[in-house]
Amino acid sequence: MEKQKIRLLLADEIECRASTVNEKGLRILLYKDARVDQRILDETFGAFRWRRSHQCIDGSLYCTVEIKDEESGEWIAKQDVGAAGNYEKEKSQASDSFKRACFNLGIGRELYSAPFIWIPASKVQIQKKDGKYCCHEHFRVTAIAYGASREITELAIADGKGQTVYAWKKEGAVTERQGMPLSEKQKNYLQAELRRTGVEMEAVQERYHIEDPGQMPSEIYDKVMAALAKTKTLNVA
Repeated sequence: MEKQKIRLLLADEIECRASTVNEKGLRILLYKDARVDQRILDETFGAFRWRRSHQCIDGSLYCTVEIKDEESGEWIAKQDVGAAGNYEKEKSQASDSFKRACFNLGIGRELYSAPFIWIPASKVQIQKKDGKYCCHEHFRVTAIAYGASREITELAIADGKGQTVYAWKKEGAVTERQGMPLSEKQKNYLQAELRRTGVEMEAVQERYHIEDPGQMPSEIYDKVMAALAKTKTLNVA
């Protein structure tokens, strides 16, 4: 069991959710979804060496996730309770209890080391409706790095247009990361801009000294997207 170390979350496996929103800006919380948990369980232990079950205890729904230890043949269990959401309460409680049980196994536990993420109003579109502030923009993690203790040491978040709205690096942290794999959304945004402008990827690689188009630091991605945004649309006869 100890030899099978659970890997850290990739940037595109981390979701962003706005929590506190006011006239000054908004706070972002990081989380993972159940599909990520299932994928990492399959990768680490194999599809047939883990199982989940649910139990109702004192009116609350719990989830038990068990991992089979091949050396002893025993099933090692972790359990946690779920919180019900506003919609489809039973389904949301089952999903939440599963995700919490997976946290107990160590999947995504590094998210607890995330810094306080505050995005100022100057970088987002905040609206006021019925006396309450809200933001309908979507955000995603574009880069993340970890230290020796599996804690987050570097983090970058972009808006739906691919522009970085938050960048942080832990003071004194040494990062060897040269680039992070682009998410599928980032790749799609980039390809769409290349088609619109008629710019060839080879030209972008040469200008910004990019060896692998699918892997680049977030600051380089931002510069590429900003430059393409200023480029006129190619007129096709």
